[in-house]
Amino acid sequence: MSRTHKPAVDGWFTGEGDRFRLLGTRCAACASVFFPREDAHCRNPECAGGKLEEVPLSRRGRIWSYTDGRYRPPSPYVSDPELPWEPYALIAVELESERIVVLGQAVPGITVADLAVGMEVEAVPGVLSEDAETAWTTWHWRPTGVAA
Repeated sequence: MSRTHKPAVDGWFTGEGDRFRLLGTRCAACASVFFPREDAHCRNPECAGGKLEEVPLSRRGRIWSYTDGRYRPPSPYVSDPELPWEPYALIAVELESERIVVLGQAVPGITVADLAVGMEVEAVPGVLSEDAETAWTTWHWRPTGVAA
């Protein structure tokens, strides 16, 4: 039986393979870009506000900072306490053309020992968690040149 794939958060990403993109919004008045997306009003305090339009974000960026998650976060984080905790690398990636930093996990198998500030990474589809029926999808950052 195959699992149904569902986004962990609707409207934050789209596409498959090379067409995978994070989705943000851009203010038509000041051109500020937001991720996570903003659908109510421009968050730029210097802007009177304009129409917010959905935009695909750059697929590649450079590592701005990183750390590792070596412990199980407290509630409201949801995880199965019966399963062993798997550490993961958390990466802050600067998207140059959007002038924003986007946080996300590294692809499984990449640790902080594999990362360096300034390294190029790309957004790829990933799985946040899964059960017997559903795989909850998200994005991961993968260093460029590393096979999926």
